[in-house]
Amino acid sequence: MAAILQRRLVWSTPLRTRFRGLDSRDGLLLRGDAGWGELSPFWEYDDAESSSWWRAAREAADLDFPPAVRDRVEVNVTVPAVEPALARDIVLRSGGCRTAKVKVAQRAHDGVVEPVDAEIARLEAVRAAFDEVGVPGAAIRVDANGAWSVDEAVRRLPLLDRAARGLEYVEQPCASVEELAEVRRRVDVPVAADESIRRAEDPLRVVRQDAADVVVLKVQPLGGVRACLELAEQVGLPVVVSSALESSVGLAAGVALAAALPDLPYACGLATSQLLHRDVTDDPLLPVDGALPVRRVAPDAPSLAAVAADPDLEQRWLARCDRLATRGEAA
Repeated sequence: MAAILQRRLVWSTPLRTRFRGLDSRDGLLLRGDAGWGELSPFWEYDDAESSSWWRAAREAADLDFPPAVRDRVEVNVTVPAVEPALARDIVLRSGGCRTAKVKVAQRAHDGVVEPVDAEIARLEAVRAAFDEVGVPGAAIRVDANGAWSVDEAVRRLPLLDRAARGLEYVEQPCASVEELAEVRRRVDVPVAADESIRRAEDPLRVVRQDAADVVVLKVQPLGGVRACLELAEQVGLPVVVSSALESSVGLAAGVALAAALPDLPYACGLATSQLLHRDVTDDPLLPVDGALPVRRVAPDAPSLAAVAADPDLEQRWLARCDRLATRGEAA
């Protein structure tokens, strides 16, 4: 462990658009025998929940990724909860993506859910942008991050489905597995499970409860590429690989997972380097013709200088890393 912990770099960058309630993103990079790994659990996650992120970082740094069965991975453009004009621009600047994931069910500080008219306008702008670039058959999916009640989901989804001219699926419309199952019974839009997989003690409950058509896997929250491959085999449902808003170093592990899956029927949510104001490399993972290449990523000195964390944040990350490393050794 000592050798890898001597090679730690902390980064921080503003986001281009407020996302997941965040205005900036930060994390820690680890260098090992195989290359670079990333440790970037969100700050509201305690050490117990962050332990899987540590395992993923160590795997990426210490081991080669599993063999790939494809050399490029199709990705979606992520559209935050923004005004229609900005939603249009994000799609037009997406690097040729033919799938969009659009955030919905956003809540204000007072807890009030965004009006459905605002969501409809955002989806209509995304569909119009795809029409504008000559991709009328583009797929549009929405992500509610578990924020709706069952009744809200059942009421809103037909309206959003019509605005999008057909939704590919809705990701995590409600918080619990039981609610997902009820929504799936009551609406025609397919349901994808995200938080019910990555933050669950028993991710297979989604399958037993017949609560999803698709599962979303994220490498860091689930403990690494190999852990995700094993889970995908156990779940037996179509998989979408998504990011946890990492730098391109962390995204490379997601791409490695997507590249190693036997089947990959959906575009993956791995184009999120576009949301960062600066990345840790001058050669970030950005989509070309709607896809990312399958490759490792290493940080470079000029980029790291541009995203250097302030001393207080750096010390917080180093202390967090030390705690997680100690926890991992004791496990």
